[in-house]
Amino acid sequence: MIAAATALLLGVIALTGCSANDSLAQQYQEGNEKGYIAGDFRVVEIAAGERGDPVVFEGVTETGETVSSDDYRGEVLVVNFWYAACGPCIVEAPLLEEVWQEYQDQGVSFLGVNTYDQPATALSFARDNNVTYPSVIDVNDGKVKLAFAQVTPIQATPTTLVVDKEGRVAARIIGQLQSASILSTLVRDALGELP
Repeated sequence: MIAAATALLLGVIALTGCSANDSLAQQYQEGNEKGYIAGDFRVVEIAAGERGDPVVFEGVTETGETVSSDDYRGEVLVVNFWYAACGPCIVEAPLLEEVWQEYQDQGVSFLGVNTYDQPATALSFARDNNVTYPSVIDVNDGKVKLAFAQVTPIQATPTTLVVDKEGRVAARIIGQLQSASILSTLVRDALGELP
């Protein structure tokens, strides 16, 4: 009888130790085997005087083209970390494309960084979601994500960065982009800065 009561008490303690409010535990219980970590939507703007060093990176896109940070110097660059099975990435794809279409002729470039998929999957995603800007395939070595992570936290997928004309991170959107106007404002602000 005492053994049964002790076992019941230990079971209750174990269950209360794993709180239903534990975000990571809940994501795991919901079958999050691909590594998606939800980010509470936040926008972090970094004052020009507080930005770190320019980010130096090089990668290969889903079409096999080599791109590097040197290709974007003097332009505003929007970098979006994503992968095809990430639900929030699918939801925000048309918003990113909308801002890309708005600014692509004004000295702004967009670059996706796919952290999970191979080229065929990334190309399929782009076709299905009408995404016209390129993405680096970073799953094999993670070098592009690591280059950005050295200057700014990249803790959630998706994360979107606005990089200034000098190659420094000017703003970070953590989690799913809520509206095109938020990103458009950040891009417009970065465009308006003197190089």
